Amino acid sequence: MKPIKRRSFLRRTGAAALLLAVPAAARRTAAAGDDADEDLLAQAREGIARHRQAPATITVRDHRGRPVHGATVRVEQLRHDFLFGCNCFNFAHLPTPELEEAYRARFAALLNYATLGFYWPMYEPQRGVPLYNYTDQVLAWTRGQGIACKGHPLVWDFADPKWLPREFAEIRALSHGRVHDCIARFKGRINYWDVVNEPTALGRFGTRLGEWAQSLGAVPYVKEHLRVARDTAPDATFLVNDYRTDPPYFEILNALREDGRLIFDTIGIQSHMHAGTWSLTETFKICDRHARLGLPVHFTETTIVSTLQPSGEKNWHPTSPEGEARQADYVPKFYTMLFGHPAVEAVTWWDFSDRNAWMGAPAGLVRADMSPKPVYERLHALIKGEWWTNTSGRTQANGEFRLRTFHGEHRITVEAPDGRTVSQAVRWSRGAEHRTFVIV
Repeated sequence: MKPIKRRSFLRRTGAAALLLAVPAAARRTAAAGDDADEDLLAQAREGIARHRQAPATITVRDHRGRPVHGATVRVEQLRHDFLFGCNCFNFAHLPTPELEEAYRARFAALLNYATLGFYWPMYEPQRGVPLYNYTDQVLAWTRGQGIACKGHPLVWDFADPKWLPREFAEIRALSHGRVHDCIARFKGRINYWDVVNEPTALGRFGTRLGEWAQSLGAVPYVKEHLRVARDTAPDATFLVNDYRTDPPYFEILNALREDGRLIFDTIGIQSHMHAGTWSLTETFKICDRHARLGLPVHFTETTIVSTLQPSGEKNWHPTSPEGEARQADYVPKFYTMLFGHPAVEAVTWWDFSDRNAWMGAPAGLVRADMSPKPVYERLHALIKGEWWTNTSGRTQANGEFRLRTFHGEHRITVEAPDGRTVSQAVRWSRGAEHRTFVIV
């Protein structure tokens, strides 16, 4: 699959201007004040301790069931339950093996979640011949790295495949068939899907898909595709995704009900900040507002640029030390707010590298040469450091070793006083008892 030419598409449609129009209420201002930010960050850190961690007890016994006193216990986290992700659109598209290797290594060292592109015009340029082989290639790599994947997007009216027929009945059958075929093809390998993208703005691109979507109305349009998705993979996680965070989006989400119950699983919120970063206060309000629906929230597309003077889609200033410093200062605060909110279960960066980044903006966690920006190092220090279980100690007389852990997969290694060593993997998840017995 070739890299998606999103920049030229945005010039054609004027979508860049729309997406750069960050609501004024969401922008950071001096009036917000450092004190208010610090109060919110303190609350978020308390939320991390409350919602992302739990006390755990490891009990070590011998083969006769007797507690082992003085055994050395080491606990190392292997993977977060929380999804820290990024789109993976540059995979296998970089010009040299060295760049490709660096891209993959830095991606896997930081993240456990990848968004794979399913944009219809690019994914199925020839009718009936989707680029499934490319997706298979990406999935083979992500599986080896323990990275979960999401498909994005199955349904979006931004552009028509060149071969799309004119009749609405045919378009409907093809759209439903695409949803079914993609989900069925990757069932068990892709468990998250952005089923419908941006239902608040149907028809704004002037496409035939948009005309058909408008003829149905946003809620029926979304509902019928969610039904197809659910019938295809009942246990998968299905999202509706939008750049709007105001009442029109909430109203569509709230109307997606059958027998009084919401028919999707997760709320997708885009957070592109090309024109200015959101205040922490507004970030908290957005999380709280959508949490009222009682579903998990995923921040699906997060962009914060590393230039001090963004100048638009055609002439972005390159990344700079000053811009990178500002990016590295804000992003950990934003991630802390999300990780500390109980409704949020994922945050996805957009794009991983400045190379081929959306709208040509210097928005990567790494530069075009794949060298890490300060923001990469700051996030690594949080995700694999401050928010990562890595501890050791000795069992008490009752054979217990107690600790606090982050939710996720861990490796427990126990060395008995006589030198016998046992290692086992365990997953401690939110809401479950964090208690494990080890026999040495």
